[in-house]
Amino acid sequence: MNTPLSWIKAYVPDLDCTDQQYMDAMTLSGSKVEGFRRLDKNLEKIVVGMIDQITPHPDADKLIVCRVRVGAENAGANALPDAPDCIQIVTGAHNVKEGDKVPVVLDGGKVAGGHDGGSLPEDGIKIKKGKLRGVESFGMMCSVEELGSSRDMYPDAPEEGIYILPGDAEIGSDAIELLGLHDTDFEYEITSNRVDCYSIIGIAREAAATFGSSFQPPRPVMRGNGENAADYVKVEIADPDLCRRYVARVVKNVKIGPSPEWIQRRLANSGIRPINNLVDITNYVMKEYGQPMHAFDMSTVAGSKIVVKRAEDGEEFTTLDGQVRKLDHDVLMICDGEKEIGIAGIMGGQNSMITTDVDTVLFESACFDGTNIRLSAKRLGMRTDASGIFEKGVDANVTFEAINRACELVEELGCGEVVGGCVDVHGELPCDKVIPLRPDWINGFLGTDIPAEDMIKYLRKIDLDVDEKAMTVTCPSWRQDLEQEADIAEEVARFFGYDNIPTTLPRGEATAGKLSFKLRVEQLARTVAQYAGFSQAMTFSFESPKVFDKLRIPADSLLREAVTISNPLGEDYSIMRTLPLDGLLTSLAANYNHRNKNVKLYELAHIYIPSGRQAPVYASCSKDHACELPDERVQFVLGFYGEEDFFYMKGIVEEFFSKAGICCRPVYNPEAELPFLHPGRKAGIVIEGVQVGYIGELHPDVADAYEIGERCHIAVIDMPFIVDMATFDRKYTGIARFPAVTRDISLLMSKEILAGQVEAVIAQRGGKLLESYELFDVFEGAQLGIGLKSMAYTLTFRAKDHTLEEAEINAVMKKILNGLSDLGAEQRS
Repeated sequence: MNTPLSWIKAYVPDLDCTDQQYMDAMTLSGSKVEGFRRLDKNLEKIVVGMIDQITPHPDADKLIVCRVRVGAENAGANALPDAPDCIQIVTGAHNVKEGDKVPVVLDGGKVAGGHDGGSLPEDGIKIKKGKLRGVESFGMMCSVEELGSSRDMYPDAPEEGIYILPGDAEIGSDAIELLGLHDTDFEYEITSNRVDCYSIIGIAREAAATFGSSFQPPRPVMRGNGENAADYVKVEIADPDLCRRYVARVVKNVKIGPSPEWIQRRLANSGIRPINNLVDITNYVMKEYGQPMHAFDMSTVAGSKIVVKRAEDGEEFTTLDGQVRKLDHDVLMICDGEKEIGIAGIMGGQNSMITTDVDTVLFESACFDGTNIRLSAKRLGMRTDASGIFEKGVDANVTFEAINRACELVEELGCGEVVGGCVDVHGELPCDKVIPLRPDWINGFLGTDIPAEDMIKYLRKIDLDVDEKAMTVTCPSWRQDLEQEADIAEEVARFFGYDNIPTTLPRGEATAGKLSFKLRVEQLARTVAQYAGFSQAMTFSFESPKVFDKLRIPADSLLREAVTISNPLGEDYSIMRTLPLDGLLTSLAANYNHRNKNVKLYELAHIYIPSGRQAPVYASCSKDHACELPDERVQFVLGFYGEEDFFYMKGIVEEFFSKAGICCRPVYNPEAELPFLHPGRKAGIVIEGVQVGYIGELHPDVADAYEIGERCHIAVIDMPFIVDMATFDRKYTGIARFPAVTRDISLLMSKEILAGQVEAVIAQRGGKLLESYELFDVFEGAQLGIGLKSMAYTLTFRAKDHTLEEAEINAVMKKILNGLSDLGAEQRS
């Protein structure tokens, strides 16, 4: 959002501040200003001059010598002897003639740039008197480019040559002021909830409140002749969910021509190119009110009827830019009695465009659904200024005021006769919201001590109606962001001044706290599981003794020595579980029997080991317990069936260890006694010599017992061990400064040698220079020999303080290969 300061001052006439003061104050009051640009930057000593005489250059065919009248005071010591108010200027421009008035930069003045189209010099270009092919020149006549502008902003400027000023311009006066360039363009970062600030009026209201100045916005009234617009056009909204309000007014006897200078300058300084009076009015109102408008040629509106409805799938429509757009059912269209004539809220159609011979015009001001406009513009690939405003959600009540303002400008500019009345079709319009005003609550919320009368003053400055008896605030519909008391407190805070709010201690009875370290580790487990797509399960901690048989637990196992419940609900809930598997497997079985595919469940389950005995290794407990109460331990249980495999589960387990800060790589022991797991697809999880859990595929007999007809994988991690090993301390490691070196090795070994054994040797022998290693190939085949396999690794080496040399890498590789040879693995050639 950009606004010229001159336009803001039109509605805040007593605004008096520097550009920097404006930027700082507006930012502090909530309308963040990203920056500003002086339109007259580097323009110095530029006046209106009149070409009094033109003569050929005596020594150059492409140059001419001009005697330019600039006024005696401006001519000074450079004045011609026979004409004290004239100076001599040599130029190569040939679009000038005697009597033309032009912008002239005097000796010692500055211009912004030149005709080369390149970037403008930061400090401008200083003009000095000199000689051109032997003839003295005491200044320069300027093009719009040299004034830091372009033909987009000054459409009447020639493509090449000097800009010709109006004939009534006063000789010797400030040309920059005449051109409207003594102005500043401010760029704002407006949040999407402040739709009202996407307009000049909205920003001006904020500026008036910020600086305590008077706010004098335009107050348009209903204008028109004795006719009725309803006799000219009918309006129907076929899809009211996408169009909340549609207002139409008619202007006849239209006279197309250029806009007056003041409108052109305001649009140009806002970055909008002036075109003609009718188009400029719609752009002016869009900028002023934040309400996009469109004008249709009534002669092209078949049946004198407007229908707002969805397009048909596959339809094609040619927009004003000449492009053919393919439509679908979700695009809202403006149609007449026979055809589409515009894409609602985005762009009009070529078949209803305004031409120079137009006689009667239909003005449209509507409120379309912002979400639909945004999605339609994205699908069509044609985001426009109008769609950019509509997608933020315009106020339906502004549409009526904006169209009246447009008709007011039509009459003021004399570009047509406004037909009386309007066609206004709408459903329920937004109402003003009433919010309680409690000064004590606001002060407590902000930590301030602002008097109630000051709060009322702040709120009234931004056009909020305060009822001092009822102590309520009525918020107009254009303030869509005000919904509750906290929003009112924010309005008070920003005009009181955020920098004036004192530092205070928190109020309340509660003390500050956080999760314990144990709970943080458990929360991390939940996060990892949920991120991997697991759903949390919650199962009973008591179960049936029959569970041990289903899980193939040996008859003499200590796991069968469970805590017995004195008053159980029944035989099936008579003991406290010593293994966390039954509940999760029962849940997986229920999902399988309901034909749910690819089910993943996890639980932080509690198990209970009776006191006074040592639990078996697959209960992940290795301590004697001398207390009377059982050892209640939390175990992280994961289980799934479906498309994933053992290595997917292994990846989740290692991700959890990594996030918990456990640096030591886990070792997997395939010899662990785990009767409920598949004998060839199981492993105990060992960290630093301690078995902290287990992982594997469920034994087929156990799967049958639970009626799970697919391969099922589980993993169990004993959380007390993890809590002891975990850390949330993280140290930053800078980006490596020196290059890495990689080496690939292929190893031939017995199938009995595990990958973990190989990697342990690589990690131990690689030392500090080994940055990482990765297994990228495993191969078994008759050509290798019976009982043999091949494994290939990529090793990455890097030193922190220097670039590695070949000798260093070879030495480490030799140590690694020697260690692997001791293991029984030989390098393949």
